[in-house]
Amino acid sequence: MEMKKYKLGEIAEITSSKRIFEKEYVEDGIPFIRGQEITDGSITNSSSKFLCYISPERYEELKKTYGVPQKNDILITAVGTIGNTYLVEDNKKFYFKDGNIIWFKNISSEVYPEYLQFFMKSSFFNKQIEYSLIGAVQKALTIVMLSKIEIPLPTFQTQQKIAAVLSALDDKIALNRRMNAKLEQMAKRLYDHWFVQFDFPNADGKPYKASGGKMEYNEVLKREIPEGWEVKCVSDVIEPIERGISYTSEEIKNESGIPMLNLACFDKQGEYRSGEFKFFSGNVTDKVYPFEMFIACTDMTQNADIIGRPIFAPTEYKEYVYSMDLAKITPKSISKMYLYYTLRTEFYHKYIKPFASGTNVKHLNINGTERYTIPVPLKDILEKFEITIRPIKEKQQICLQEIQKLTALRDQLLPLLMNGQVEVK
Repeated sequence: MEMKKYKLGEIAEITSSKRIFEKEYVEDGIPFIRGQEITDGSITNSSSKFLCYISPERYEELKKTYGVPQKNDILITAVGTIGNTYLVEDNKKFYFKDGNIIWFKNISSEVYPEYLQFFMKSSFFNKQIEYSLIGAVQKALTIVMLSKIEIPLPTFQTQQKIAAVLSALDDKIALNRRMNAKLEQMAKRLYDHWFVQFDFPNADGKPYKASGGKMEYNEVLKREIPEGWEVKCVSDVIEPIERGISYTSEEIKNESGIPMLNLACFDKQGEYRSGEFKFFSGNVTDKVYPFEMFIACTDMTQNADIIGRPIFAPTEYKEYVYSMDLAKITPKSISKMYLYYTLRTEFYHKYIKPFASGTNVKHLNINGTERYTIPVPLKDILEKFEITIRPIKEKQQICLQEIQKLTALRDQLLPLLMNGQVEVK
């Protein structure tokens, strides 16, 4: 396949944004995007609202004077998690933080924007930016160094074909992620319906509280709970909490060992994140298995977003070890799914955050989780919840496995298509 090589600075204008000061933020308006909100080809936020906004008037002023992101422009994160990209969609009004994000605009008509974005995901590109990073403590990508990186360009039509193949894989990956998110919403709604609103099915299959089920005030929880329920500390319903193993860099330097669950397996919402295993080659005394539960005991996010939150070991491998940044929670007299979703509530997270100490890195005092008091439903209700939720979690694992296979296929194809070793017919 015939290809020419160009420097990125020759095919696009590479720049940043006009600096916006904190005093210019408003409560609502045009979203103001920071680097951490660009993830895997999209703009995300952890809630229904973004953290920062600028006024529509300020946006229009910037648009007139400096320009704003337009369709087919590309943004790439330059600090923190470096190299995440976003291809700007139609009619997407937003502005972005200077320095944290680099802006590709006025892209040459000879370049198909999606092809350029996929190039920025390639190992060839990533190897080049590794050598371009500056900074002793916090690494950063610069406009100057990005401009010098070379990109192989086949014909425009071939670029479109390559992008179409890779986009089809990305679309299926995105579909599976949306499906998993919907399954999680379904499970959380069911938990809230049963154990927050107390409308679990009664003996007649009707919603308990809405059908006049008896409630009684509990002095420990300072609220009403269904009659006959107990209140216990978490320590009363689980086995002793176990911390993970410490390790050296030598013991995780290759992929020949046993997969290790670690802090990177949590995303910023405290959900399980795939593809982030370390592989441990040291001495293994205790192994753990799929659907065992772990909480984060260390947190490097600014707001302690993941501290104390639980995840399940996935079904990707048959056995694992886990790092010292995690602790294993093993229920002994309570439904695993009930405990999992109880430890995922915002009420619990608000409670547990003060048990984490540290300035830049938070470390959890496990006593906080052990002392947390929870209502314990009757046995038959817990069993029904477990039976109902388990298939949802299993379906999520099937989606995750498919995501991992599709991602591996895409990452395998990407460099071969980019360097012409594989052609699209």
